[in-house]
Amino acid sequence: MTEMMNAVEITQPGGPEVLQMAKRPMPRPRAGEVVIRVAFAGVNRPDALQRAGLYNPPAGASDLPGLEASGEIAAIGAGVADWAVGDAVCALLPGGGYAEYVATPAAHCLPIPQGMALKEAACLPETFYTVWSNVFQRGGLKAGERFLVHGGSSGIGTTAIQLGAAFGARVFTTAGSDEKCQVCLDLGAEQAINYRARDFVDVLRAEGGANLILDMVGGDYLPRNVKSLADDGRLMQIAFLQGSKVELNFAHVMMRRLTITGSTLRPQSDLAKARIADELRTHVWPLLEAGRVAPVMDSCYPLAEAAAAHAHMEGSTHIGKIVLAV
Repeated sequence: MTEMMNAVEITQPGGPEVLQMAKRPMPRPRAGEVVIRVAFAGVNRPDALQRAGLYNPPAGASDLPGLEASGEIAAIGAGVADWAVGDAVCALLPGGGYAEYVATPAAHCLPIPQGMALKEAACLPETFYTVWSNVFQRGGLKAGERFLVHGGSSGIGTTAIQLGAAFGARVFTTAGSDEKCQVCLDLGAEQAINYRARDFVDVLRAEGGANLILDMVGGDYLPRNVKSLADDGRLMQIAFLQGSKVELNFAHVMMRRLTITGSTLRPQSDLAKARIADELRTHVWPLLEAGRVAPVMDSCYPLAEAAAAHAHMEGSTHIGKIVLAV
């Protein structure tokens, strides 16, 4: 390990062009941490929010973007017993993934699923942590329930469709084109609703309502989601692409015993994230190794072209995950 490394930093709040290559000091592992030599880094919506100045990293986290990566452990800190230098891992990161090396809690690392390449493994942590914690831990999705996934062709969406179907739910989803809808059907959705042509409220109400909705759109989807829920249904809100403020009649929530909740992943405690990792390793990693679930890849950009990767993501034409080759 050298003293300096190549990284992509946010030079100032703004558009993709503010992402620039820079030299940064090598991270050193603190107690309970590992340093990963990054092979691939995932690109996610929170990275773009941070770049725009709308999503500050937690105290003590790297100011570099990047919340997931795959690679090889290059150094371990005091008290780390489960991993060794040279182990191949993918990991959820507190930040700093757009770099040649990154430090993260050892408990947030997961082994590369057998038979999976590092490029695909870099797509796993952010989306699988998010979907598992919201859909299964908080949302309590059960076999046979009607599960509506908004943004079905996104990284989160493609993961939620596959896991929902794998655990026996009836999966419905929305997407913005017939091509994206077909991808969702191929992944296991029972119905894929092109929101430019059909109203998801009508479709779900005709089916008896959704027992669980996973939404990252927000805005006017919020009251429409309430209309789409079955009695005793649950709405899990994880992002707000169309805004977080809306007028909502809570009388419907009370009369139909609805639950509205949500979470963000990054501010949660290290212990909470470690518990998610443990459950993923037990319940989901066998599905990945059996080929029943797999990350959906859209494209791969060199680290130096992170700005182009962000522009592509924000154009919303992608299907699945975008990664950076480091």
